[in-house]
Amino acid sequence: MKIVIASAVYYPQINGVARFSHNLAMGLVSRGHDVIVICPSQTGESHEEKVDGVRVMYLKSVNAKVYPDQIHDVPEKRKILGITMPRLIYKYGFRVSVFPAREIREILDDFAPDVVHIQVSDPIGLSVASYARKNNIPVVTTEHNQPEVITDPLHMPRLFKKPTNVLLSAYFRNRQSKSDFVTMPTEQSIRNLLSDHDLGVPIAAVSNGVDLSNFKPGKASAEIYQKYGIDNKKKTVLYVGRVDPEKKVGLVVEAFLRANLDNAQMVVVGDGVDRLRLERLYKTKKDVKFLGRVVGSDLYELYKVGDVFVTASEIETQGIVLIEAAATGLPLIAVDKGAVAEVCLDEENGFLCEPGSVAEIAAAIKKILSDDKLRKEFSKKSLEIAKEHDFETTLDKFINIYNKVTRH
Repeated sequence: MKIVIASAVYYPQINGVARFSHNLAMGLVSRGHDVIVICPSQTGESHEEKVDGVRVMYLKSVNAKVYPDQIHDVPEKRKILGITMPRLIYKYGFRVSVFPAREIREILDDFAPDVVHIQVSDPIGLSVASYARKNNIPVVTTEHNQPEVITDPLHMPRLFKKPTNVLLSAYFRNRQSKSDFVTMPTEQSIRNLLSDHDLGVPIAAVSNGVDLSNFKPGKASAEIYQKYGIDNKKKTVLYVGRVDPEKKVGLVVEAFLRANLDNAQMVVVGDGVDRLRLERLYKTKKDVKFLGRVVGSDLYELYKVGDVFVTASEIETQGIVLIEAAATGLPLIAVDKGAVAEVCLDEENGFLCEPGSVAEIAAAIKKILSDDKLRKEFSKKSLEIAKEHDFETTLDKFINIYNKVTRH
């Protein structure tokens, strides 16, 4: 098949949608399909590039300086007369393709796809979907977002946030209803967004999945401990992911400190707009380490450093990092909001805590790290759960969906 994947974000960006889109494209190519990815250029100029065997069509883009690009390190905030000023703009801002319709028309006229797969309802996704409908090309949409993913980082007053979430939900449903098939990562995310509404089109839960060959239980190499300054004799609370305010990494650090465990450390892997603030806030805490952005084989090894994986994020539609941690055999601690409950099963492979509760997360950390038997039981169950999210299964499901919509 000739398949188009359209996304507002793509590798080497580090968010879940970018990683999923990259994995999907590589997996489809490995199965013999002809795939192109359409996404914003990180240079601003249109160009085509082969990335890990995938043809990527980078479209003209502008620099949206209000948010970092997730590729370059987030710089220190400036000080004026000794006062730290809020960062309002970023030199390396998020890239957005504003008017991509003409470029997309030329690309798709030349490529003549059998099916298009939309990841984000940005101008690229909307333009690709519009072209496809006009030319009778089936449209598959994966909804990665929940309204809270957009409104939570804005810190909107409750008076405005609730009606905004209702409007966003209606917009998402309207966009999905124009597709031939809709997927979301979990059954819970479907229930959260649809709220008994009927889209009028087929919808299914398809896990984002992970390549289980990259994530295996075991001890990290001595070189990894040395390279990143991690004590190999201490038990480790691990967080991997974006370090942005909506991910609530500071709450996890507070919970780790409140647990007050001897011979334990916390390791945070990832970058974002909140990392430098948190580094300054906890600079005197020697057992809290911020490693910044890590990718590739080092990341796979760093998961093995952990004894428990913890997140306090309330905006996950699934959480790829949770699956990766489970595939490494880590017990999980998360909060009971969003759709993480399909990966973190309370009292089976970890604990689900009350959202925002430092005390509950601290107690969960303490319980798991203080009980070797419990930790081993949770680890075994995590490995079982991770097998359900093998990316090869995810690929099979999407290929079946593509086959189904192209037969109509």
